[in-house]
Amino acid sequence: MLSSLFNSSTVPVLEQVVNFTQARHGVLAGNIANLDTPGYKTRDLSPVDFQNELKDAVEARQHAAISPTYAINARLAGRSTATGQDGMNKVRESMKNILYHDQSDISIEKQVAEISKNQAQHNMALSLMVSQFRLLKAAVSERP
Repeated sequence: MLSSLFNSSTVPVLEQVVNFTQARHGVLAGNIANLDTPGYKTRDLSPVDFQNELKDAVEARQHAAISPTYAINARLAGRSTATGQDGMNKVRESMKNILYHDQSDISIEKQVAEISKNQAQHNMALSLMVSQFRLLKAAVSERP
């Protein structure tokens, strides 16, 4: 019962955002640490690819909750039919495949700007997750 309560909220989505931003922060920090290393190729995790995978998983979860025939229609249209935790597992697995090596030399300013944007996204996801847990705590304890 408790796991279904969490899975029906935004907590699994926020968890994936936090996991992605944490992994991306490590990659970007490694780029800064190795910026002066001869022959080092900068790396990054694509936020666009991650957001697309996450969007697909959320849409599949929402449609499956609304319509039981969504899976059949989605399969016929060539869309993903992953729902609930399966969809979030697909997002988690996609993070492993979107690491790429960039042939260009990226400046330290760009790396610091990317780390700042990544940190802001991470902090926002954590703030939203804390709010979700406070709401759940208030609902369970029946106190605001």
